[in-house]
Amino acid sequence: MKKFRKVLDGLTTSSPVNPGGSPSCGSAAGTPSTAPTPRELEIQETLMSEHFQICKTVRHGFPYQPTALAFDPVQKILAIGTRSGGVRLLGRPGVDCHCQHESGAAVLQLQFLINEGALVTACADDTLHLWNLRQRRPAILHSLKFNRERITFCHLPFQSKWLYVGTERGNTHIVNIESFILSGYVIMWNKAIELSTKTHPGPVVHLSDSPKDEGKLLIGFESGTIVMWDLRAKRADFRIYYDEAIHSVSWHHEGRQFMCSHSDGSLSMWNLRNTAKPFQVTFPHGKTQRDGRKESCKPILKVEYKTSRNSSEAFVIFSGGLSYDKAGRRPTLTIMHGKAIIVLEMDYPIVDFLVLCETPYLNEVQEPYAVAVLLEKDFLVVDLTQSNFPIFENPYPMDIHESPVTCTAYFADCPPDIIPVLYSIGAKHKKTGYSHKEWPLSGGTWTVGSQTYPEIIITGHADGSIKFWDATAITLQMLYKLKTSKVFEKPKSGDVGRSAELVEEDPYAIQMISWCPQSRIFCVVGISAHVILYRFSKHDANTTITSLVVRLQCEMEDVISPSDTENTPCFSDPSGLSPQPQPPSPRSNTPDSVRDSNPCLKVKDRMIRMPPGYQAELVVQLLWVDGEPPQQITSLDLNSAYGLLALGNCNGLAVVDYLQKTVLLCMSTLELYGSADPFQRLTRSPRKNRQSTSDHVNGHCTSPTSQPCPTGRARVPGGPEGPRLARRGPGRPPFRKAQSAACMEVSLPVSSLTEESRENSFSRSRSSSVSSIDRETKEAVTTLQFAESYGRKSDTLPTPCLWVGTSLGLVLIIPMSIPTDEQERQEDPVTVAPTGTVLMLKASVLRFAFLDCGGALINSPYEVWRDQHAPDDPDRPRKRKLVNFSPSSSQEASGDGHLAVVCSERQAKVFFMPSQACLYVHNITESSFVLRADVVSVCNSVCLACFCANGHIMTLSLPSLRPLLDVNYLPLTDMRIARTFCFTNGGQALYLCSPTEMQRITYSQEMCDNLQEMLGELFTPIETPEAQNRGFLKGFFGGNAQTFDREELFGEAAAGKASRSLAQHIPGQGGMEGMKAAAGGVVGELARARIALDERGQRLGELEERTALMMTSAETFSKHAHEVMLKCKDKKWYQF
Repeated sequence: MKKFRKVLDGLTTSSPVNPGGSPSCGSAAGTPSTAPTPRELEIQETLMSEHFQICKTVRHGFPYQPTALAFDPVQKILAIGTRSGGVRLLGRPGVDCHCQHESGAAVLQLQFLINEGALVTACADDTLHLWNLRQRRPAILHSLKFNRERITFCHLPFQSKWLYVGTERGNTHIVNIESFILSGYVIMWNKAIELSTKTHPGPVVHLSDSPKDEGKLLIGFESGTIVMWDLRAKRADFRIYYDEAIHSVSWHHEGRQFMCSHSDGSLSMWNLRNTAKPFQVTFPHGKTQRDGRKESCKPILKVEYKTSRNSSEAFVIFSGGLSYDKAGRRPTLTIMHGKAIIVLEMDYPIVDFLVLCETPYLNEVQEPYAVAVLLEKDFLVVDLTQSNFPIFENPYPMDIHESPVTCTAYFADCPPDIIPVLYSIGAKHKKTGYSHKEWPLSGGTWTVGSQTYPEIIITGHADGSIKFWDATAITLQMLYKLKTSKVFEKPKSGDVGRSAELVEEDPYAIQMISWCPQSRIFCVVGISAHVILYRFSKHDANTTITSLVVRLQCEMEDVISPSDTENTPCFSDPSGLSPQPQPPSPRSNTPDSVRDSNPCLKVKDRMIRMPPGYQAELVVQLLWVDGEPPQQITSLDLNSAYGLLALGNCNGLAVVDYLQKTVLLCMSTLELYGSADPFQRLTRSPRKNRQSTSDHVNGHCTSPTSQPCPTGRARVPGGPEGPRLARRGPGRPPFRKAQSAACMEVSLPVSSLTEESRENSFSRSRSSSVSSIDRETKEAVTTLQFAESYGRKSDTLPTPCLWVGTSLGLVLIIPMSIPTDEQERQEDPVTVAPTGTVLMLKASVLRFAFLDCGGALINSPYEVWRDQHAPDDPDRPRKRKLVNFSPSSSQEASGDGHLAVVCSERQAKVFFMPSQACLYVHNITESSFVLRADVVSVCNSVCLACFCANGHIMTLSLPSLRPLLDVNYLPLTDMRIARTFCFTNGGQALYLCSPTEMQRITYSQEMCDNLQEMLGELFTPIETPEAQNRGFLKGFFGGNAQTFDREELFGEAAAGKASRSLAQHIPGQGGMEGMKAAAGGVVGELARARIALDERGQRLGELEERTALMMTSAETFSKHAHEVMLKCKDKKWYQF
């Protein structure tokens, strides 16, 4: 615990900690503060560096670019491999684990060691890996790197420790799973085929042992050659040469016949009694043409041949095989059961599928009950036990990417009642028609951890939809979906409007989200420069949506930039300077401009029935001006207690009273400064007479309509002042698809940047605004925050204020006068008066936060939620109930002031209000810039968390800004990360790691220590089911003799050692050291030790039972032997 003291007496407006020499804070006039200040500030900081550690917690969503699928029929765990080297393991809800190969090579194939808690992965870099799944965070035990051959197919027989590996050269190698060492036993391609064959058979595409005899291995080559190899005799039993290429092979469980799928869309059936030709060839989707020939069909990439006890007809399930003439048909999965052929159309191409069966034994009736289908962008399971083949309702959040995610918001420790309310509303709109049976992937165990609190994640999407997710206890379940596009009229087919020119695709895409969980007011910003405000109601309503339009356009022809010698900000008394004319207003209201002003989208102007849930109340849209589209909105804040909404872009700021449905303030950034502009930006023509209306001075628009306030200034045609700046300045990025990071481009420094260079250079577009002020033409509003604060140094009590941060690193404080009485609030105007108070930082301002004099976070005031559409109760009239966290309850408390934390792209500062003295400053980065900054609560304290473009995640103590954590964790490889990264309370954060997946991380040591308890257990001890008629078929199917035969055949004593140059063994980190590292702390290590002890105790118990059975059997045998001995004791030899 560290105590900080800072004497504030005598501090002037120029802070001594500013390294640049120029004043870093202060009022416009530079006068000393007259507000009461405490003689000393005592703040005890409890956070230390030991409280922080970064690790990944869980990954949600659909595995991006999937490649392979595998299933353990005993453990009921499913694995999905991806092109980027990831492996996703899925069990019952809550059991969801992500593993990653360090090489990043694509996963070609997956093979479970059934009921052993292990998984073999074959990757595109020709490496085999053995994963240990008996720990909550799986680790690699062994790896085997092939040097001279490429892996194409793998097969691991049930209850065998020998893995068959087929290669591109046509050879088949055998790997010992226990030691991960190659056997000297090799099936060479030239031995497998006949010597008279002149062509190479191609890569191995299939390997399987015969259900009838495990000593026979069926090898399928790509060219159409099939070989049944006798492992004991080391020769081929038979060879099949087929004209069409083979894609897959599937056995009948009796082992007397098998089925092949081919590249011409055919299925061939083969009987082992006669392998000269197939006894049946079918084209399931190929029709016979008039000339008698079959029409050409697409390849059947995979076929599964499964039998069932309840039916004499087998299931034949395959993907592909459609005829070529049916262009545009969707990918299909075909289920053939007897004479019935059911074709299931899929939304995306099929990557792989598996038939889920009751038994792990290939020589038993399979009893298929479901089909797991892996698509390019979806995963589904089909119920085979019902005649209409419905799909199961997927418990995993596989549809995050239903429309591309454009922004995210993360709220931890929400009000406990919000999740049940959202779920009850969302459940009414769920799809129906799912299978009534339970989800078949029921493996693993998971329990809700002890340290859980309500968490909600909100995602905004390109189609304008919003999804609310329950993220409690590292799970993710969708609660409620909202479509913002329903607010607008659908564009007519023949209508060529400006909206088509503005955004060709995704005109409703979400850019920003603002949500107040306490008041349940929700606000979104769209890419078409619109803001929609929603209120929550449990009842449906018939209402109209109020529409306001704002003319936020800056005429930049009349503004010049300071020269190189004017870069240093000046805070001298502006009265000594020459008179500075008022800058032009962004709200030119000539008759021509009014007729030409149109928003990008048209709001529905009729009565609309709104279902329960979030209901649109107000839409604010920016207007087109002079043929130019409005700039995208770069900042937004909402306060339910004040009833105000603020939005800003690179042209200026607008404040809207959503209770009275009026625009209070609409000004350019320069007008907000007034005479306190620190850069003293002058107009080109000071002789022009520009008069500002009183509306600009007091910031209030008295018109209750949506029309902008007049400015009294007519547009003047071009004069001799010199060349004008281009109207489309660098601060106006062209509209693009929502998937791009248009919302991140706030401050573009060089006016000559082309569109292409803006797209390709992220770092250049975010250069320091202060250093490039000589080139900057527009100052964007980058962050906004309503708070109870002090607008002037002379203030003695906090009042409602709006803090405004800009792309030049400047902070403006705008006090507001809001009526306190509820009736007056609905009728009397709210006064907004910019005071010219300016604070300054390096680079663009990102975040504001406020602390009391004890170092505790001051939350913004809010209105308690009330259902406006609930039936009226005369006994309990609905009144606004406000909750205010401001320390203004008494004169003594208000005199203490508060601390303001301001973070920019390069710097963080802590100011004392109302004196505006800079107490602490910390330069976060010089070589990079901060993408995201949030003040969050961790371990009953608060800190500033930052994510930089160079991949560093940092935390700083408050208020002293001591560095607590600085880890190079996540390089900015994709703009998606920058757009979606966000911190939240409790030491958690999230970002989109791929277009379909959301990664959650923690930077809290406490959560890292407890992570083991929160994760699901992948492996549960289950007794392996016994084979049918095991005593009678012991010598034929899976008996001890067969295992002994494999050992004799493939072991080093019989087969010798494989060539060292063929493959290289690489030990993994799955031992105890790897387990400790994966555990991430002492708690995880103890949990793992407890699990190991439980497993050992269970094994000892099983051993004791087996010993007792053996003793009983021995006693029975002894008794029978004694009886036989007594019976035969007196008999002669000829009597036997």
